[in-house]
Amino acid sequence: MCFHSKQSKSAQELKHRFKANFKDEKGFTPSVYNGFQFPKTPIITNKQPNEIQLFSWGLLPFWAKDDTIKKNTLNARIETIHEKPSFRNIVNNRCLILADAFYEWKWLDDKRKQKYELTLPENELFAFAGLWSEWIDKSTGEIINTYTILTTEANELMSKIHNTKKRMPIILSADKEQNWLNGQELIMQNDRLKAIEI
Repeated sequence: MCFHSKQSKSAQELKHRFKANFKDEKGFTPSVYNGFQFPKTPIITNKQPNEIQLFSWGLLPFWAKDDTIKKNTLNARIETIHEKPSFRNIVNNRCLILADAFYEWKWLDDKRKQKYELTLPENELFAFAGLWSEWIDKSTGEIINTYTILTTEANELMSKIHNTKKRMPIILSADKEQNWLNGQELIMQNDRLKAIEI
């Protein structure tokens, strides 16, 4: 799964790499993100493909009565998004989640684990495949934009690191990111990952 990511590049670098403008550049700060804090991170949606927006990590389906479900929707298994109630109504709400690293822990034994930082070569920017949703807070009327990161079976490298559940986030091939937004099939570049013990 993927619950910790990093986006350390500047707004200018994001705009240049993804050929998009920033909607709220002043609200953006490069950071390491802990999904369980439900941070706002930069994403690009299929609805606004030329705009980088800040959405909250932890998807809130439109039908949710409150926001407690978000701790269970940080990730979505690509194999079951058409079946799960949280995701099946938004499978066409596609997004790119902008990052340059994510973190995973390898269990060494029953008590010890080793943290790894996973990046692409040269620490280049990349995009996770994701789904997004709009949720209206019934108590305030506020529209809250949220997302989830799609995951798949771990590749050989990630199977050795994420050695319990053997899952990994889907990283899109750079030249196929727009295809994902446009509703075409996934083309991944998970095989280019490198791991660093930290």
